[in-house]
Amino acid sequence: MNLIWFRQDLRIKDNHALIEAAKQGDILPIYILDDNNAGENKLGAASRVWLHHALHDLNQSLDGHLQCYQGQPTTILQQLCQDKAITTVYWNRCYEPWRIDRDKKIKQTLLNQGISVKSFNASLLWEPWQTLKKDNTPYKVFTPFYRRGCLNAIEPRIPSEEPKQLTFIDNKQHKKAIENLNLLPKTCWHTKIEQQWDISQKGAENALITFFEQGVQAYKAGRNFPGQQNTSRLSPYLHFGQISPNQVWYQSYNREQTGDLDTFRSELGWREFSYSLLYHFPQLPIQNLQVKFDRFPWQWGGDKLTAWQQGKTGYPIIDAGMRELWQTGFMHNRVRMIVGSFLVKNLLLHWQQGEAWFWDCLVDADLASNSASWQWIAGCGADAAPYFRIFNPVTQGEKFDKEGEYTRRYVPELKELPDKYLFKPWEAPEAVLEQAGIKLGESYPMPIVDLRESREQALEAFKTLKAIQ
Repeated sequence: MNLIWFRQDLRIKDNHALIEAAKQGDILPIYILDDNNAGENKLGAASRVWLHHALHDLNQSLDGHLQCYQGQPTTILQQLCQDKAITTVYWNRCYEPWRIDRDKKIKQTLLNQGISVKSFNASLLWEPWQTLKKDNTPYKVFTPFYRRGCLNAIEPRIPSEEPKQLTFIDNKQHKKAIENLNLLPKTCWHTKIEQQWDISQKGAENALITFFEQGVQAYKAGRNFPGQQNTSRLSPYLHFGQISPNQVWYQSYNREQTGDLDTFRSELGWREFSYSLLYHFPQLPIQNLQVKFDRFPWQWGGDKLTAWQQGKTGYPIIDAGMRELWQTGFMHNRVRMIVGSFLVKNLLLHWQQGEAWFWDCLVDADLASNSASWQWIAGCGADAAPYFRIFNPVTQGEKFDKEGEYTRRYVPELKELPDKYLFKPWEAPEAVLEQAGIKLGESYPMPIVDLRESREQALEAFKTLKAIQ
């Protein structure tokens, strides 16, 4: 008898653990919501909404046989193995530090009781230990990591089809329903997110097809323009494992003629880079990778953080991004960089506050990518953007949302404002504001900081670190 423990691999195609378990006979498929071991890294609210629907989709793929539990995995697994005479437990590996520590203990406990444990890679193209430098140390700069560490490593595993036949261990008497996990919020804010996404394995495949047919042709340049449909939006599906990176990687080679797919594949490489950093530097989510930034005078909390979170900073492209996040559980990557820079540099707020807000609000919240990206924009991470590179939200909006399609969608109170003033409404003459139905400070906020002054303050703060190595 075999137990398959689903984690961040909520699919039946190209699921190595499921395929191997199915070869051995009847299976008992389970999911365990483990908030206790996760601690500060337990799923945020938006991710729980996604997980709820992803589990329902997986359960349908398994003909209703998925069993869902919450609590201590060691206890749950031991009891199931005893009750169902399980001889082998299968799972696909996870790479968050807390999961690695937990899984090692679970594996040893099961082995001590004579239960075999088999684990596989279903989440990454390359294991973190396969992409080291020649001296067996991890890369800290992305380009050599990707070009030398990844592309010169062994080829990623070719994806597998779903098992031809699945037979299940009868567990109807102890049916554990998805609803018992209480993943959905008590209020109905999540309905807007649900309307934006097809949270299913089929939805993942359709997103991939749509991207290759419509978005990839202009991907290299178009990915910077939030008003255009040139990004894949695959990140939540990849995080929850509704599609594998191997499926995406090899599909891109099957469509080599359709656009700049090398650039797209390098984005998959950045995901691998983030996981490599998290694996080799497990303190990445809570400590500056560059320790000199431990002395940087970042601030915590206050009204400015609240204004940023609510999309009420007075800078339209910032507010558009933060409102997109709240309404859809997602944010365009170019805008993520703009709002991140604004938080840590113009507002001088600690990057961990941005990371925490993204963790709670993003449906693709991923500990590796979230931590690595926030440290990148803050200047304190691996291969980080120089701290003195401060995104100007006015010029960024004018350059990447020139027609204002994106900004007007999420900041509709400015929709009647002429393009000339859209990203700097405080410069608009009173007559123009009145004609657009805008009263600054009332219908739309005044800027919470002055861009020039805040930039100078950030650079002065950065100077204090130059002597620290």
